[in-house]
Amino acid sequence: MSDLLFAPTRIGALDLPSRIVMAPLTRSRAAAGNVPSPLAIEYYRQRASAALIITEATQISQQGQGYAWTPGIHTQAQIEGWAKVADAVHQEGGRIAMQLWHVGRVSHTVFQPGGARPVAPTAMPVPAKAFIPGENGQGVYADIPEPQALTIAGIQLIVADYVQAARNAIAAGLDAVEIHAANGYLLDQFLNSASNWRTDRYGGAPENRARLLLEVVDAVSAAIGSQRVGLRLSPMGKSFGMDEADPEALFHHVIAELDKRDLAYLHLVEPTVKGREIATETDPRAQALMRDIRAAFSGPIILAGGYTHWNAEQALADGRGDLIAFGRPFLANPDLPERLRLDAPLNEGDPASFFGGDARGYTDYPTLAQLAERTVTA
Repeated sequence: MSDLLFAPTRIGALDLPSRIVMAPLTRSRAAAGNVPSPLAIEYYRQRASAALIITEATQISQQGQGYAWTPGIHTQAQIEGWAKVADAVHQEGGRIAMQLWHVGRVSHTVFQPGGARPVAPTAMPVPAKAFIPGENGQGVYADIPEPQALTIAGIQLIVADYVQAARNAIAAGLDAVEIHAANGYLLDQFLNSASNWRTDRYGGAPENRARLLLEVVDAVSAAIGSQRVGLRLSPMGKSFGMDEADPEALFHHVIAELDKRDLAYLHLVEPTVKGREIATETDPRAQALMRDIRAAFSGPIILAGGYTHWNAEQALADGRGDLIAFGRPFLANPDLPERLRLDAPLNEGDPASFFGGDARGYTDYPTLAQLAERTVTA
């Protein structure tokens, strides 16, 4: 094996010791006020051997929240909480980027200011459930109310919220931000013809549906520097009712525009990802689109899609991507880079503790060193 995963690289303003990225993983464990908890500090500290940690999706405003117990980056307490996380990661020699999130229509009135309906490009039923706090303190899934269509003024306020959130993340000491424009959330909803039926300058042709995404990218880049800005997309993704009619026209335009903007990186969710599962069959159309994106984008590309050590090496060798994001393996293996380097067995994740809860299934997964110590003392 060539071990391309362990070759150093540079993305934007950051020098990285390897190509192993920790993917953003929603864990629904924020404390009161949607502040990162002390457990979150330990959770991220444990995983600082990643070349780059991309945090769990973090809402840019109260309006942007769609899941119970997810952290924000729009209050002073949240900024201070994230500063402790960033400090812990940096003390271990790591680097950390914050994924900035607005869920758009994938929300519920319990999260919205004043109990308002969630916002969206277009008012229409949403084929999804919201994860909200239940009466017994456990998360429950509830029907999503039909959202309200954003006004132009409302759109402009959201762009301003992205800018402030990016500034807050950098003020908290994080190294970069990643704009979340994938997986059926707000920016993806504007991109996608299945969820955007607007007739103003934000709807219709691909150039109009991409307008909000590019406005956010430009505004955030102006605020903190494009070399500290990454972007996540999910070409041909199907999450939460996404079903783009002409993905080639849309993403050829989007990528051509993004390539002009000197971003730190582009983070792509492989079209094989179907919700929480990985499709076993390949879609020739999807693979062709991914090749087109690779050819059109001159900056670094991070790939995410259920990768193992073996197919990650192959993707790097083929030039399909420059770095690989690992999600669930990092969830259960805080020392994942070391395990990959040694080809050591991986801990299995516990799905029952993925979302919500306490330290169990969050900060108690053992490292190889801890397992060896237990063996010696047994």
